[in-house]
Amino acid sequence: MAEGTGDGASPLPFRGGAGGGGSSHQALLKVESPHPNPSPEGDGPSGGLTVSQALRAATAQLCATSDTARLDAEVLMAHALGVSRSDLLLRHMADPAPAAFAGLIERRAAHEPVAYIVGTQEFFGLSFQVSPAVLIPRADSEVLVEAALAAAPAPHRVLGRVLDCGTGSGALLLAVLAHRPEARGLGIDRSEEALAIARANAQRLGLSDRAAFLRADWTQPGWAEPLGAPFDLILANPPYVESEAELAPSVRDHEPAGALFSGPEGLDDYRVLVPQLAGLLAPGGAALVEIGATQAADVLAIGAAAGLAGRVHRDLAGRERTVEFATGG
Repeated sequence: MAEGTGDGASPLPFRGGAGGGGSSHQALLKVESPHPNPSPEGDGPSGGLTVSQALRAATAQLCATSDTARLDAEVLMAHALGVSRSDLLLRHMADPAPAAFAGLIERRAAHEPVAYIVGTQEFFGLSFQVSPAVLIPRADSEVLVEAALAAAPAPHRVLGRVLDCGTGSGALLLAVLAHRPEARGLGIDRSEEALAIARANAQRLGLSDRAAFLRADWTQPGWAEPLGAPFDLILANPPYVESEAELAPSVRDHEPAGALFSGPEGLDDYRVLVPQLAGLLAPGGAALVEIGATQAADVLAIGAAAGLAGRVHRDLAGRERTVEFATGG
């Protein structure tokens, strides 16, 4: 199965095809080169070649691994040089290829996601630090942020507190806070490694004064007591992949299983978390929950049994992607 870079096509089994958002490696921020003084010597696609020649060789090498081989190669070359992708294409094509590039291509050829190799991923126009401790933010999830911003009170009304359940890199929470400067947020996760990444992202985006992060697990009794409910807005992208689902190697072998899998139907976490949302929401509040493309009916039914009214938001490809719940209070 060919794999893309993760920002245009999702390898999760429910998502089949291009994502609905606009994330692109083109907007990755300039990163530090792993070799500040690269040498053109070495084996593989960079040995003794110009940048242009090395990119052609790397693209051919990655074709068996990625359906965005040229893009992957360009992003990794820009990372090796410590420049932006646009700067690479405009100013560096005739330069000697850096020795570090060959090793980056080998990692991608072994199915390691580009975002993990370069350490960042764009989401909703923001650059996020990522590591194998967190899922890579995907364009599919941008519809949840759009729906959350639409569900929040209009700008002339104050959005108070936002809760992000399973925050991972903090992408959902921080994207909302970046667009609602009056709001404050709390992101929870059961992984301390993920929480460290989320805190680092809040710091790099200048949002650490309005975003807090706390270890919590919604499958455990009393997990919500320290949160200080109620919340005006709740965001959640829980695990929803079936335990026996076939995944692309870049996901199966590299992304955290605990953030992916949720029982034989992919519904175990919804069955635990969704019935608890009503007790966490302020009157008139909304909860936005990401779903797999075939799970809307099941998740809506779980919410209805808990007294929550729900409606579905589709992504730009027309797939059911987010359920919005409200108490009607």
